[in-house]
Amino acid sequence: MKIKFYPTLFALVVTVSLSAQKLSRAEKKIVSTIEKNNAEAIDFLEKVVNINSGTLNAEGVKKVGMVFKDAFDDIGFETTWIEMPADMNRSGHLFAETSGSKGKKLLLIGHLDTVFEEDSPFQTFEMVNDSIAHAPGGNDMKGGDVIVLYALKALSDNGLLDDAQIIVAFTGDEESTGDPLSISRKDLIDAAKRSDVALGFETSTGFNYATVARRGASGWTVEVEGKRAHSSGIFSEGTGAGAIFEMSRILHQFYTDVKGEDLLTFNPGVLLGGTFVNYDELTSKGDAFGKTNVVAQKAIVKGGLRFISEEQKERARAKMREIVANNLPKTSASVSFTDSYPAMQPTDGNLELLSTLNKVSLDLKQGEVLAYDPGRRGAADVSFVAKYVDGLDGLGTMGSNAHTPQETVNLNTIEALTKRTAILIYRLINTK
Repeated sequence: MKIKFYPTLFALVVTVSLSAQKLSRAEKKIVSTIEKNNAEAIDFLEKVVNINSGTLNAEGVKKVGMVFKDAFDDIGFETTWIEMPADMNRSGHLFAETSGSKGKKLLLIGHLDTVFEEDSPFQTFEMVNDSIAHAPGGNDMKGGDVIVLYALKALSDNGLLDDAQIIVAFTGDEESTGDPLSISRKDLIDAAKRSDVALGFETSTGFNYATVARRGASGWTVEVEGKRAHSSGIFSEGTGAGAIFEMSRILHQFYTDVKGEDLLTFNPGVLLGGTFVNYDELTSKGDAFGKTNVVAQKAIVKGGLRFISEEQKERARAKMREIVANNLPKTSASVSFTDSYPAMQPTDGNLELLSTLNKVSLDLKQGEVLAYDPGRRGAADVSFVAKYVDGLDGLGTMGSNAHTPQETVNLNTIEALTKRTAILIYRLINTK
């Protein structure tokens, strides 16, 4: 295998010298079963899409979880619904497991929640044409969950899961992770510590791509205090610059002095400033009061930071702290950080998994599979387990416009992607 990197674009080309081989007799049976069950899989997807499971709709998330729970029970998995503490305001997680000691021990990751809450006008599965459906969360990521289920169903139907350890972990709060992470991701991390490989089924970035690296995500908040005074005194020795000018300085220097490292981005998502400022963390909403003849007393910015390593994250934070400390006259400022998702780095083990997936795809005559640019992917649950196991992500359904009322899922690709997943799982659980 030859691996070629292009650091700026993080392109990876994997060339496998062996030509595609024929599928084994068992693998052909798997493929045949998936073809037979494909219409049922699409009906199942429509069913779970039509149950609202916005992250804050804890009851709806659990309802979707129970539908999947019954399906995993039917194929012989031991299922558990793991409740989260009530004060976290999040639903629980569904885990389904088989026990064994043969081959690689697998952790298959999905999530039950979507970004579309109960008050969203986008609620139902609706066909656009014979292959595309508008579907809230159908692409991100109930379609990926269905691929996991029907790949495992094909293996189970053919008696090919004997003595294999497979843990399916469908979290209930991926789109807005419950706090603290030490509780909301404890079960996922514990499962990873008992596994060798993690496969994530977030939405695919293209039929011939998989994810070997994802950037981490961190939140940041800058709060500024200025001296409240009549605007005629702005810039004077006694009044100074005011909170909004100081916040403007800080954001401008973030842009000029922190920006520049490959795969490092940071975004100020909301800005409030004036005489009085209120911001609600739970709803991400706020308000400000101020007058043009009053120097602003308060300003606040909430933002996000994306990074490919802990070292890169800490370098960015150090620069931000330095900038925030260099205040304009009569102002003060502070910056605080909250960790959300760690980075998933492109390890040798991840690249070897990509090679295995690539071989599966070639054997299925589905074409070569390449690594996707992590700069174009958001964070995901697989990142929490990346330090413990080798992993791939982006193995879910194809579609477009995820997280928007125009979200679609491409139903024509589900069968092929389920075949790819099932054969990959089969080969991994038969590999030492």
